[in-house]
Amino acid sequence: MAGAASIAAAPTRWRQRLLPLLLAYSAGSMLAAAFLGMLPRAYQSLSPMAAGATVLLGLGLMFLIERYSRWHHCHDSDCGQRRQSGRLILVGDAFHNFVDGVVIAAAFLTSPAVGVATTLAVIAHEVPQEMGDYAVLVESGLGRWQALLWNLLSALSTLPGALLGYYLLAEAKSLIPYALAISAASFLYIAFGDLLPRIHGNSDRKSRLGQYAMLVLGMLTIAAIRLGHA
Repeated sequence: MAGAASIAAAPTRWRQRLLPLLLAYSAGSMLAAAFLGMLPRAYQSLSPMAAGATVLLGLGLMFLIERYSRWHHCHDSDCGQRRQSGRLILVGDAFHNFVDGVVIAAAFLTSPAVGVATTLAVIAHEVPQEMGDYAVLVESGLGRWQALLWNLLSALSTLPGALLGYYLLAEAKSLIPYALAISAASFLYIAFGDLLPRIHGNSDRKSRLGQYAMLVLGMLTIAAIRLGHA
């Protein structure tokens, strides 16, 4: 939230340059967390068929959430055209943050390395997301401090999600591999369906190189965490 607020308060030209880099880093970290942390752990405990089916189920679940509750990850003021009210943004983000809490709990119950990598990937994604939501809330009529407060309250839904996920999954450890597979599906859905398409349209060669470097940096960050705890 502090990072999102500081970015939102920055001059417009800085935000326009920084946002694509943040999106690329977020995509890289989420892809690496899914492929290097969550999916390998899920496949260790589940049969390939069960793990693959769970990932497909998770992708379908993400699509249904986006389709029928109009929840979508937004990163700039264009989201106002897709979401007609600030209230809908807050409800959608509160649900998303609750799910993030469950994802983080499942990752830490698997191993500290997976937990740290997953948390970093979530944080990397939340900064540009909260920046965009903050801008939309201000455009919907809220003052700057009001928008920041309501954004903070929706972000706090991560805590009950983490606590609920921790205690439920700790009592039923057989569910952890399925939770990891669904979590990986959500990361893949966000990265491939939202983040990467948003940075593909940039035709400036220097900008493309910077975005690719940040994409790789996001992957290497998660890889370094995994190797450090191997």
